[in-house]
Amino acid sequence: MTFKYSVTLPISGGDKLRRFRDWVEQHLPDLSYSLPQQTPVKTETMTIRLLSVDDRARLLNAWAIAQPATPEGP
Repeated sequence: MTFKYSVTLPISGGDKLRRFRDWVEQHLPDLSYSLPQQTPVKTETMTIRLLSVDDRARLLNAWAIAQPATPEGP
């Protein structure tokens, strides 16, 4: 598969990759995407690669409605 399209989403805190996977499983279970190998804790965004412009629109619409929870800090 070639993931030609991308979207950069605001997401902060630790464990971004797991939280994003859990969120996609709940909101867009049929979405095909590619995540980076890792993301630093300090970053405030994450870029997701997608197969089509339609997938990008679906992701952005679902993201606008419900974003993943931010983990509680100490």
